[in-house]
Amino acid sequence: MADATETSEGKSDDLFDAIVMADERFRSDGFHEGWSLGEVQGLREGKHLGLIEGAKLASEVSYCHGFAATWKALLQLGNTEDPKISRRLKVLDSLLIMICNFPLHDAANPLLQDHLEKIRGKFKQVCSLLGIQPSDDTAASSVAF
Repeated sequence: MADATETSEGKSDDLFDAIVMADERFRSDGFHEGWSLGEVQGLREGKHLGLIEGAKLASEVSYCHGFAATWKALLQLGNTEDPKISRRLKVLDSLLIMICNFPLHDAANPLLQDHLEKIRGKFKQVCSLLGIQPSDDTAASSVAF
């Protein structure tokens, strides 16, 4: 009989523990479920944000490249012996070299921001030497100064 009493008390203790610990179990299960859903949503949002910011960066760099290549072609049509034109061509060449060396395919490069700042500075110098202001259209407005 003593065995039956212990067994029934053991079952009742397990049942009691299950009821008492239900709150903790549900809280733990909810936490783990929320964590996994949050990871999935965070990765999705991070990918989307990365695509948007990467597109902005690529747009800015490609705008600078097209700008420099066009002005270089225009200046080479004129008298390249003129010191002003040769100076402008040298600065345009250095900007084009900087853009070609820009690590577009390595987003984890710690020097990415430094390269971008140097390109922006050189772009400002080119604009100053040419005596022009970038237009306010959508392509130029993506260039951050």
